[in-house]
Amino acid sequence: MRIILASSSPRRQQLMEQAGIPCEIIVSDVDESVDGEILAHEQVEQLALRKARAVRAQISGEAIIIAADTLVSLDDKVLTKPTDGATAFAMLRALQGRKHTVYTGVAIIKTGNEDETYSFVEATDVFFRPLTNYEIGGYIASDESFDKAGAYAAQGRGALLVERIEGDFFTVMGLPISRLCVELGNIGVDVWALEDLE
Repeated sequence: MRIILASSSPRRQQLMEQAGIPCEIIVSDVDESVDGEILAHEQVEQLALRKARAVRAQISGEAIIIAADTLVSLDDKVLTKPTDGATAFAMLRALQGRKHTVYTGVAIIKTGNEDETYSFVEATDVFFRPLTNYEIGGYIASDESFDKAGAYAAQGRGALLVERIEGDFFTVMGLPISRLCVELGNIGVDVWALEDLE
């Protein structure tokens, strides 16, 4: 079965590889703007579905398309990707010493005579330790803040900012791989046999 990951994220590609799920990459390049009035968990599900459907329009034949989107929410306010150092600093300053929630939405389309579409959202709470302005500035200087929701990457140097995580760490990385494998199994994809297909 052809498996397509609709993402340019190296982290998501790495997680698929670690799970032994061979996949090809087709980037969706969709407009990621959403109605700011809807909640974070609704936004990530909506965007994941949009990405999966965009890739579906590009292919023919039978395939499994997987798309995901991740957002950081603090006090029910979505923190997007920072556009510059000042924005990153403000985000990290707001997160320091507090709990926030990372949401990852996943969409799966099983193509065929009639497409089947599935989606789900996972949430993980992340607690930052108190940070000094020096520490925040040092982290931003690493350039890891940019192109990351909430201005940090927990799997990189951003781990130095995190006090603890309650929930699935891979949700924070951008792809709740265990839940994804369960959902793939529910639609007849045996993830334990996929490595043999490489």
